[in-house]
Amino acid sequence: MNAQASQRPIYVIGHRNPDTDAICSAISYADLLRRTTHPEAVAAACGTPNLRTEFVLRKAGMEPPRLLMDVRPTTGVICRTNVMAAREDEPFMEVYRRMQQHRLKAIPVLDAERKVKGMLSLMQLMHLLIPDEQDLGEQRILHSTLARVRSVLGATFQNETDAHQKEQLVMFIGAMSQEGFKQRIQNYPAGKLVVLVGDRPTIQKEALDMGVRAIIITGGFTMKDDLLEEAKAKGVAVISSPLDTAMTALLARTAKPVKEAMKTDFIKFRSHDLLHAIRDDVSEASQDLFPVVDQDDRLVGVFAKSDMIDPQPARLILVDHNEFSQAVQGSNEAQILEVIDHHRIGGGLNSREPIRFINDVVGSTCTMVARMFRQHAIMPDANVALCMASGIISDTLFLKSPTTTDVDRDILAWLRHYVPVDLDEYAREFFAEGSTLSISSVEDILASDRKTYTENDWTISISQAEELGMDRFKQRKQELYQALEDYVKSSQDDFACLMITDISTQSSQLLTAGNPKIIGAIDYPNLERNLYNLPNIVSRKKQLLPQLMWILNRVHR
Repeated sequence: MNAQASQRPIYVIGHRNPDTDAICSAISYADLLRRTTHPEAVAAACGTPNLRTEFVLRKAGMEPPRLLMDVRPTTGVICRTNVMAAREDEPFMEVYRRMQQHRLKAIPVLDAERKVKGMLSLMQLMHLLIPDEQDLGEQRILHSTLARVRSVLGATFQNETDAHQKEQLVMFIGAMSQEGFKQRIQNYPAGKLVVLVGDRPTIQKEALDMGVRAIIITGGFTMKDDLLEEAKAKGVAVISSPLDTAMTALLARTAKPVKEAMKTDFIKFRSHDLLHAIRDDVSEASQDLFPVVDQDDRLVGVFAKSDMIDPQPARLILVDHNEFSQAVQGSNEAQILEVIDHHRIGGGLNSREPIRFINDVVGSTCTMVARMFRQHAIMPDANVALCMASGIISDTLFLKSPTTTDVDRDILAWLRHYVPVDLDEYAREFFAEGSTLSISSVEDILASDRKTYTENDWTISISQAEELGMDRFKQRKQELYQALEDYVKSSQDDFACLMITDISTQSSQLLTAGNPKIIGAIDYPNLERNLYNLPNIVSRKKQLLPQLMWILNRVHR
């Protein structure tokens, strides 16, 4: 792995609408990776934790994994965050020198809160020095401070008065006769005038008599003592410039703030904007550099058009699933590094390079992750051990599900040495926690643990809810059926069902909606229209799904 790749995160992530096993296996495997080979591993989740998973995280004292709903390339991924920027009030010369030093053609201009106020290019900076013909009259005007004028000239104050006061200054070169100077200077407001003059005491005296704002003595000369005393008495600032008059006049104008040159009509993007959605806007823009901002308009980074040519894909490790239909949005454009799962293999997963793919006949992905801890002779921390134990308890119904294997029993017995609770009591609390049927909307109930499958050109979804008894299901059966119907109509699925599992009796009921050919082929005992009894069936993966796959391969449109 190259150095650049190692700086990007590796997201360990479960399926959409994640259950406890998906989230706990992501957290645990990311922890193992950080302790072994990949310090950049980050646990992520494609959906918020359900009530029982929230219970696990509270008991373990852990934060939920990072919410990651889409891994397609965004501006936040491609932008450079080490950004050279300018402040609104910075003088031209400071910014210009910085841009030259770093060979920058454009930079963002920020206010004191790092909000992007404009974009600045070298061409726009040049316009401060060489304005259009119609703007020549503005060439004398300088919005700045005398301190900045002194700074860009590399000059010194002989008399300093209000040097840091921001003001409008009018530049005037006193390269003429005393009479001509006296006549011309009458056309300008004395209190704003900055007179540039060489070693010409008569011109300096006229400027002092008029009470100008400042006098800049050029050529490295200084003001004579008697005139300097008069300047101090009248509050006229005096600056001694080491440059000749021509260069002093040129560089003095570079004390203008870049705010006067920046472009306020510019294109910016949010950090979550998808590249495919903005590609046309970027390609058609005349802008060279594009700022990326957060929700408060503060600068996150910048990117150029060339950065969009071949963006680096997200790096993913999939846990508890291996089908793109169940994976986070954009996973088909990501770099899949590993898959760790205990479900059927399907869904069109492919990779450009060989990957580590571990699929085992066990009851829980957390079983597989815990086994890796043991194989590496790494003792899990108590909170991680509890996460892995919770995934096993959830997916195997505390070792009572038909999906349970001897490996699950062995691993859970091993984890008992590291967890900070009594697992028997903990399991009772876990299953009693938060009935989704009692507190969630019908839409949330169907979405909280939904998986989508494709077989023989049919697309189906199976949701599952685990309850202690069927009372709540009976109360909400009709609205759940209507929600299933609405889901089928609004989605691409041909069939959808909700499997309600009664943990206390180790049996389920199946509520169905969708294509009548699929529903008509279901041969479970029919309780009523679209509702079936599933005695001794508690596993979606091992018991229900194979039966539905068998039906899909025999039913044709």
